[in-house]
Amino acid sequence: MSVVRKLIVAIVLLATVLSGAAMAQEPEAMPQPIPEGTVITPQNWQQYKDYMTDGMRALFAGTYTMKFPPNFQMVVDKTHSYQPPPSFIQATEKYSRQVKIVNLPGGRHTINGYVAGLPFPDPKAPMQGWKMLMDTWYAYVPWMLCTPDGRFVFEDRLGNISGDQWFLVNRIFSHRSDAGVTPTDPKGQGMYNTQFFQILKPEQARYTSLLSVYYDDLTKTEDTFLFIPALRRTLRLSSAARCSPALGSDFAIDDTRHSTFNGNPTRFDASYAGDRGVLEMIRPDPYLSSLESSFYMPIFYPKPMVGKWEVRPSFVLDVTRVASESKGYCYGKKRLYIDKQMYDSIWGDIYDENLKLWKVDYDPGGIVDVPGEGPRWSNNGWGVMIDVQNSHLTHVDFGHHGFYVNQNCANADGHDYTDVGRYSSVGGLSQIMQ
Repeated sequence: MSVVRKLIVAIVLLATVLSGAAMAQEPEAMPQPIPEGTVITPQNWQQYKDYMTDGMRALFAGTYTMKFPPNFQMVVDKTHSYQPPPSFIQATEKYSRQVKIVNLPGGRHTINGYVAGLPFPDPKAPMQGWKMLMDTWYAYVPWMLCTPDGRFVFEDRLGNISGDQWFLVNRIFSHRSDAGVTPTDPKGQGMYNTQFFQILKPEQARYTSLLSVYYDDLTKTEDTFLFIPALRRTLRLSSAARCSPALGSDFAIDDTRHSTFNGNPTRFDASYAGDRGVLEMIRPDPYLSSLESSFYMPIFYPKPMVGKWEVRPSFVLDVTRVASESKGYCYGKKRLYIDKQMYDSIWGDIYDENLKLWKVDYDPGGIVDVPGEGPRWSNNGWGVMIDVQNSHLTHVDFGHHGFYVNQNCANADGHDYTDVGRYSSVGGLSQIMQ
């Protein structure tokens, strides 16, 4: 490499690091199509429908029983620029050139050569949509997120409300890119990601737990284990149970992740459906007061006190099971709205086998304090899954603090969630009631 080229590369890397440091203070404003301070309501929403998902339009239009109430308001903020950490950007630059798509039997695909960062930072044809799907699967997320007091709130078609309280431990073992860690954690050889839920309340469901294990080798089917306290036994769920409700919620296991897609990418096709500016709440207040004061009831969408909305430049992606894997699968299509900067899919419109809208999934991001990285966009705040066909919903939020991140999970309200044997292994399930 010539001296001039080396100098150029050094300048680019320095600019990347400096831009990341600037984001840790306050993100810069981006061009915005809706003026800051605009208030969107059920009376004027059609003026702004071009910046809404299909599901959001249905909630404004009153197409279903579940809809936005007449006093619903969305206050529009300026559009900010959010960047992943410099270490993630550098990993993308270092490793993305070596990523290759590998064809599998039955019309499936996987990749090899992937280490960290985005596998396809400039996804183009051929297979543009599937490359975007891989990018959202490996979008930046801290190597550990945990909360000691998350909750589900359930509402049925009659307006009855109930709920669960739980704790959550999400840990990534490979393809990590946070500052100060190696891409692979030796404590989790062969694993990519583990997700652990355990119910704390109500008492009759206490100790019920769900552990999902995803492997570094995408061709290896993920494992899901359910601990049933009444039996004091752990059951291994069939791979066909991906449509099963997660702990009794409206979220299927294939929905619950740091974005609105949790299906193994090797079993899905994806087609790029174009670009759209999408209204999203990026910086919700995780320190919520009561549901009644913070959310419009009974729809469980936030009042302006929780946060403002901004128009995010997004890719629209239609995701379906590959034909060889589609028999008996619950969803006909999932439409993802993927942020162009962070590659998280914040909105998901879910369609049944007849391609009629079934669920509207809104799982907004939030700003978390990542040790060594500063404030970054990841999971934090609240979310809601609405079953518009059956008129019920599940609201989710992550407690009074929001998520603890990375090594801070060693003392999350006095709990140490960094114990791999307890919270990231099947053996840990046998310790629950000891």
